[in-house]
Amino acid sequence: MREQPEQQAPPVQRLRIRYAKRGRLRFTSHRDFSRAFERALVRARVPMAYSSGFNPHPRISYAGAAPTGAASEAEYLEIGLATRTDPDDVRRELDAVMPDGLDVVAVAESPGGALADLLTASRWRIDTQADPTALAEAVPVFLAADSVLVERMTKKGMREFDCRAAVHDLAADGSSLELVLHHTVPAVRPDDVLSGLRGLTGLEVPGAPLLTRTGQGVLDVGSGELADPLG
Repeated sequence: MREQPEQQAPPVQRLRIRYAKRGRLRFTSHRDFSRAFERALVRARVPMAYSSGFNPHPRISYAGAAPTGAASEAEYLEIGLATRTDPDDVRRELDAVMPDGLDVVAVAESPGGALADLLTASRWRIDTQADPTALAEAVPVFLAADSVLVERMTKKGMREFDCRAAVHDLAADGSSLELVLHHTVPAVRPDDVLSGLRGLTGLEVPGAPLLTRTGQGVLDVGSGELADPLG
């Protein structure tokens, strides 16, 4: 029988980290980012806690990652540490060794609970080359619809779902859209909303739009504000 591995001590501190994906690094997949981040933890000498078992790995919890190709100013993860460390020191040391375009924005001590429970909605900006007048006319038609069905290829094949139900707010700003999305299952993405606008109104959106997540958190339905997960 294999000898049982040594049990690792639980983390003595948990830190929540907000990071950004900018420029060409928006094309980084979640797997690519996780590899880059784990290398950065080693280079920054962050005192990570590790899981127990035959293949110990650093205690990192990812939540609500943006789709590949989307830029973001509000991505979040949580790490467990083996010794207590000043959060600002971790932010400074990590940001110094991360690739340009993957930037550590803020680090705060976790008060406990699940990080995913604090990420229930996202605010997006969609920059397009669409005609501003056509865009402004399409938005109220979309918002007035009871449902807007779209199709997208998933890991389980082509799937049809209602993208309207996830939209809390949608507004035109010139040739751009400001969008607030509830996190639903299946997840509705900003490009799904664009597909819904095209299918419902015939809106023409030439070229590839730039998707940028500008915020993420718990949505206050009354005010439309997102609570800061690090607050």
